[in-house]
Amino acid sequence: MALAERINVRDSALGRDGDVVLGDDFVAPDNVVEDEVRARRARRSFFSLRESPLTRKIIIFNLIALNILVAGILYLNSSRDGLALQRMSGLVGEAELVANVFEAQIPGHSPVNLVTGDGIDVAATLSALDVQAGAEVFVFDTSGALAGQMTGTATRPGDDARRKPTIITDALSRFWNWLSTPFTSTTDAAAPSGEDLARSQIAVALEQGTQVITGMVDGGAVFSVATPVLQDGTPIAVVAVISATGEIDNLVMSEHERVLQMFLIATLVSIGLSLILASTIAHPLADLAAAAEVGGARNRGTQGAGRIRIPDLTARPDEIGRLSGALRGMVSALYDRIDGNEQFAADVAHEIKNPLASLRSAVGTMRVAKREDQRDKLLDVIDHDVRRLDRLVSDISNASRLDSELVKEEEESFDLLSTMRNLGQYLGEQAGEKGIEFITDFPDRPIVISGLEARLAQVFVNLISNATSFCEDGDAIRIWARRRENRVLIVVEDTGPGIPDQALTKIFQRFYSQRDASDFGNNSGLGLAISKQIVEAHGGVIWAENIRPTDADITSDPLGARFVVGLPV
Repeated sequence: MALAERINVRDSALGRDGDVVLGDDFVAPDNVVEDEVRARRARRSFFSLRESPLTRKIIIFNLIALNILVAGILYLNSSRDGLALQRMSGLVGEAELVANVFEAQIPGHSPVNLVTGDGIDVAATLSALDVQAGAEVFVFDTSGALAGQMTGTATRPGDDARRKPTIITDALSRFWNWLSTPFTSTTDAAAPSGEDLARSQIAVALEQGTQVITGMVDGGAVFSVATPVLQDGTPIAVVAVISATGEIDNLVMSEHERVLQMFLIATLVSIGLSLILASTIAHPLADLAAAAEVGGARNRGTQGAGRIRIPDLTARPDEIGRLSGALRGMVSALYDRIDGNEQFAADVAHEIKNPLASLRSAVGTMRVAKREDQRDKLLDVIDHDVRRLDRLVSDISNASRLDSELVKEEEESFDLLSTMRNLGQYLGEQAGEKGIEFITDFPDRPIVISGLEARLAQVFVNLISNATSFCEDGDAIRIWARRRENRVLIVVEDTGPGIPDQALTKIFQRFYSQRDASDFGNNSGLGLAISKQIVEAHGGVIWAENIRPTDADITSDPLGARFVVGLPV
């Protein structure tokens, strides 16, 4: 295929009367889609959970994590055990202290009867004790008879703090009790009293000393400590101290209440932060989706025509900013492709119309032609135009498939110089048949690049064939290659007529050519455009220039044409 594609000027003029021009009605005002996106954004509130599944997921997952954390704290919290041990130690000390008070009042070696008050006034002694409010003290003789009892009324520092209301904990307890009632079996057995619990420790305390047990009294957990009262080393009585009913549970509930209060505050903060996070994530994504949905509705014809305008969020330094930029670039590339296809269709219509007009004229003339020589001449015109149409259709078909083939084919590494040598050997023979000197100048070391070897070979076949078509007997074509850092330059030079200055910026356009009238119709004008498309698909560049005698004399006639291809290595 020809590279310079310099056909007659009359074939390069586009947009003449009768040309097909697409796209005038395609672009609607740019703000159509933007207005629709703004309308959707206005209908979306800060708390629009119903319209944003992503916002709901963010809140739900944050709350699930928070609930698991709080449940773990409540389940693994050692405050109950610590408080229990602390209270048990204090209760043991109180019981031993009461026993010491009674031992101090025992009169020498005289016999003592605590039940009758013989030797010790149990009631008076108990009334003088300072026992924590709610705690019970029992005194038994060795036979298990109750000698006296009392309930403490004294308050300790911090008792008021431990009695703070536990609203959340109580509500959760009531809910749990209500929920578990159908699955809980009820028994009619009466719960033991404090005296019964204390009496059960007498025998062990007399034999082994201080004894600590836990039990349930009036529906609450209690500690019961029993310790013997000794006279000359012999037990004569047992003192039992029982903690206030539910004291430990109240302390633990207070601890849980504080944790749950913090959980409630953390939940509100988490929901607020989740909404803020969702507004910075879900809302921009919703805007991007809305713009795409509006564009889809335009394409389906359910709404008026208009270009898709993706919101510009590229100022954001995160993935959403990258997504916005990528979508905007993709949409821009899509519209560029659409515009290119429309222009390509217009160019094709124009190029096909010219030979069709010539055919129509020749056929019409044949109807009235009388002489045989006139009819033969018209048949030659028809044959030329048919071959021109066939060549044009083939080139258009190749050009239209080029994009998809460049995307589908897998790039492979290959030695560019080996490919150029093979092309030079074959095309050099064709040039030699026209009396054209063919010169190659390649480095000895291979230059390996990654790409589509067949397509790049097509580029150089176009360039070399184009140079051959413009050279005459006695001219020369020189092909050379050099590596420059991360690129390789391949140059095709000829000593032909050169390229008109006004055509240097146009020769890579589709269907543009500037050849002699005698060569009119033998080239489609797509060769250089296809070559440029292939080179750019490989990340390279291609340009054309004239060879001048000196750089200073730009008005002198060119010594030939030079085409340069630069490819990444």
